[in-house]
Amino acid sequence: MKNYLIKLKKNFLLESFLVLALGSLSSLSLPPLNFFFINFFTLSFFFSFLFKKLIQQKTIKFFFYFGWLFGFSYFLTNLYWITISLSFDASYSYLIPVSLFLIPASLALFYGVITSLFFWFNPKNILSAFFSFSLIFGSAEFIRGIIFTGFPWNLFVYSFSKNLNFISIISVIGTYSLNLIVISFFTLPALYILRKTNKEILVCIFFLLLPILFFTYGNYQKKEFLSNIEKENPYILRIIASNISLERYNKSAQTEKVLDELIKVSSPEKKKSILFIWPEGIIPDTYQDEFNLYKDIIIKSFDENHLIGLGITRRETRNNKYNYYNSFSLFDNNLNLISKYDKIKLVPFGEFLPIENILNKIGLKTITRNIGSFTSGDERKILKIQKDEKELKFLPLICYEIIYSGSLTNSSDFDFILNISEDGWFGKSIGPKQHFSHSIFRAIENGKYVIRSSNNGMAAIINPLGLIEKKIDYGISSYIDFEKRRDFGKTIFSTYGNKIFMILILLYIFLAISFNRSSDE
Repeated sequence: MKNYLIKLKKNFLLESFLVLALGSLSSLSLPPLNFFFINFFTLSFFFSFLFKKLIQQKTIKFFFYFGWLFGFSYFLTNLYWITISLSFDASYSYLIPVSLFLIPASLALFYGVITSLFFWFNPKNILSAFFSFSLIFGSAEFIRGIIFTGFPWNLFVYSFSKNLNFISIISVIGTYSLNLIVISFFTLPALYILRKTNKEILVCIFFLLLPILFFTYGNYQKKEFLSNIEKENPYILRIIASNISLERYNKSAQTEKVLDELIKVSSPEKKKSILFIWPEGIIPDTYQDEFNLYKDIIIKSFDENHLIGLGITRRETRNNKYNYYNSFSLFDNNLNLISKYDKIKLVPFGEFLPIENILNKIGLKTITRNIGSFTSGDERKILKIQKDEKELKFLPLICYEIIYSGSLTNSSDFDFILNISEDGWFGKSIGPKQHFSHSIFRAIENGKYVIRSSNNGMAAIINPLGLIEKKIDYGISSYIDFEKRRDFGKTIFSTYGNKIFMILILLYIFLAISFNRSSDE
């Protein structure tokens, strides 16, 4: 008996190590490496492991543990860079080891729930297990993207961010739907190896045909887009990529020096209609209502043909106290405010404390400022500018807001999506590259150009096919001009959003239940 128990313990430790390795290896599939083929091994092996343990009638605690373990190693190896943001404030340094493990441990709970539900459903055969596993996994990833403000980072579908023809189908079905299909796709080798009837082979053939259909649709979409005539924008959009240190937030920082650097990078050209786009929160120690203090500096370099759009903190008095907003503000060359947008999706702990009254008492504060929590904006609105009876309409998204898949706004009557960001909080890690990849998916989903301006990150013009037309890499201060565009038709996904995902979920439920009633004979 003692030898038997020792053997069981050794097997348990070996299995734990194996599952940890599978989760870690899956991280290599994500941007910037995009070794997506690794997931055919990792997810198939993980699924086979779980199916085998079902047969052995292991407990739900066993399943939860191994699901959590896979998720922990997965998120630990691809989200480690979040802790870099804590290194900019010495008072947060003690939280670095805590958050390094707490964030992946918390996100891994979703994966523990996935495997627990897989156990609870108790599929009777391999086909039912295949559809159940994909269904539960895909649904949990959707919930992860919306619950508690949502954190839809590093879905498995992002491993295909460089395969534009393949992911073009998200303009129809959306990112979450393709993520569900991709999970099934990565699990196909296990289905084939564990097959017992011809039904499994037919299902494998069906899923292998899907990429061909996706590529065919992608080629069709590309031809349709390129057949559209290019039109000139009423304003040239000059997208700025700056490389200004986060030290600018120190009280010793000189705002004038930052402005001088931005103006130098912007290279204003007189008598040209240009809208200059500066990154998020780029002006230190200055609120929106104080920006006109630098009017003389701006007037020297910009003329009446110029507009400036930038991320800047806005404050507003309510009930005898200030509310602060992370805002995109549009000014003329006299620094008169034309329009603004206040960020709606705020970053937990970065821009607001979830339970501020309690966490403030133990000394926690938001990472990016010392003003307390930001206030969320009221609505996501389309901003408009006009020149010679021509109108240019765009949807601003600030930093983190670009990561959310779904209905961005109630109207699709805009010309492009504008995303401004400050990626310096995460240093030279893979974080800014992962952040950038989300822009590609939003462009395809909505059939709109995504224009991205970043400090300490990447700036780019991404067309509705997800193709990067112009780009400035990390660490370079420069600009790119967006002068012409091809308008694209409204996508099916931008019309129906994640309703299509819900239909796909119902289909998977039907297949999982139907195959669970059948035998393997």
